[in-house]
Amino acid sequence: MQSVFALIDCNNFFVSCERIFRPDLEGKPVVVLSSNDGCVVARSNEAKQAGIPMGAPAFKFRSIFRQQRIQQFSANFELYGNVSKRITKILTEVTPRIEVYSVDESFLDLSELQISDYHAWGSAVRQRIWREVGVPVSIGIAHSKTLAKLGTEFAKKQPQMNGVFSFIDASKETREAALQNTSIRDIWGIGRQLEPRLRAEGISTAWHIMQLRPRLAQQLMGIHGRQLMSELRGISCHPLEQQGKVAKSIMRSRTFGEDTSQAYVLEAAIATLTAQAAFRMRTSKLMARKIGLFTMTNRHKPGYRKWVREVTLPSPTNDSGLIIATLVKELGEFYSNKQAYHRLGIFLFDFLPDNTLQTDLFGHVDTVAASRSKARMQAIDQINLLLGKGKIYFAAEDLSSSWKPKHGIRSPRYVSNWDELPVARIMDTKN
Repeated sequence: MQSVFALIDCNNFFVSCERIFRPDLEGKPVVVLSSNDGCVVARSNEAKQAGIPMGAPAFKFRSIFRQQRIQQFSANFELYGNVSKRITKILTEVTPRIEVYSVDESFLDLSELQISDYHAWGSAVRQRIWREVGVPVSIGIAHSKTLAKLGTEFAKKQPQMNGVFSFIDASKETREAALQNTSIRDIWGIGRQLEPRLRAEGISTAWHIMQLRPRLAQQLMGIHGRQLMSELRGISCHPLEQQGKVAKSIMRSRTFGEDTSQAYVLEAAIATLTAQAAFRMRTSKLMARKIGLFTMTNRHKPGYRKWVREVTLPSPTNDSGLIIATLVKELGEFYSNKQAYHRLGIFLFDFLPDNTLQTDLFGHVDTVAASRSKARMQAIDQINLLLGKGKIYFAAEDLSSSWKPKHGIRSPRYVSNWDELPVARIMDTKN
């Protein structure tokens, strides 16, 4: 059975999420800014046409935002994550064989579905997502994931496709023209470092790569080159990634809302980020043998410095409190009140399953303490899941909130905060 993949790609996803609750912005230029409203991370088509580049520093474009009447939003990740889950739920009803590639992209394996007209199928899925969620998507369908990804780009650029491009249904001439008009910089897996080398060999389009001999493709790009050549020919080399595979590491980091030299502010950041990462670790039923933290000053200011510390724990754990205490102690090894810290992150790695705690001959592993720790964390997680996120938290998290990124122009968190829901009032006009 020949593989068939579909890639569902949400158009300008963050902007589309904002427009769900602000339909008045449809057809108007909109940008979404990163943490601390630093740079542009999403643009509507109208903002792109106004000349706003991706990653544009917001402070350099303030005058253009005003002149072009471009609506700005601080990133509202709670909203975007919720909308993404709603779309994923719809897709899993289409087929359980799904790979959530990113917050706005998912691959579906259609190989076992009886579909006679892939373009019509894609149009139906696209209409359902729009009807039930309100987010426009583009869909590419092909015998390989690489071609499916290219298909979404053609679907976006060609209005007559109505958001769906199927390499399977398209004529031979259409498929060839699509590959001939695709620059290598637009191919999934071709990075900035590889592009100049390929162009030096006279390879500038997807069509050129497809025509390469396997041995030459491997010489130029390694085994990835041979696979890419095959994928562009419609031969699948990349199956759906297994869902739920064990993470190799978990990291949480933030750029501070304002630089700080206060130890208690750094401790609050460590506590909050660690609590988030440790909860993720526990939901994955893992324990960490190694942990670490990093912090740095502002790289755009004189005297930039960065500090990184790693710790091997006496015994594996997923206890938030123990990890917080260990990392705060490590912070004290290099902390100086003469430094203005700009960013901090924590990371957990070297995992093993949480049901495989192994004792040792020297008694360094305290099984009684480990059992109490596990029960304590389970109780905290269950209470927070039952009563709401953050009902029970570590006191160190309350030391300061000044480190948290600023969201001065964030839209209401419609799907996650009762206090930010819109209020409707019914007026009695008869009285």
